Amino acid sequence: MTPLLTAGLLAGATALLVLALALFARVARGPTPADRVIAVNVIGTATVVVIALVSAGLGEPGFLDVALVYALLNFLLSLGLSRFSVERGGLL
Repeated sequence: MTPLLTAGLLAGATALLVLALALFARVARGPTPADRVIAVNVIGTATVVVIALVSAGLGEPGFLDVALVYALLNFLLSLGLSRFSVERGGLL
């Protein structure tokens, strides 16, 4: 892998990380629970992509296993939050 491609992948991962950090304000402020759930889901998805980009950039295929498990946990978290919200009378 060329150093330029590695730098591009790591720069993309950094950009996604910054955007994910910006979503913490949406998680904290809301205004609705649906906004918060979606923001948490987007942060989780961005984390999966960051892990995959770092894996490709560093040439470590073992990180993809971590990304896959994290994606599954993110999906289960979304289902749990949705169910919790619906049981409490809210709609997503």
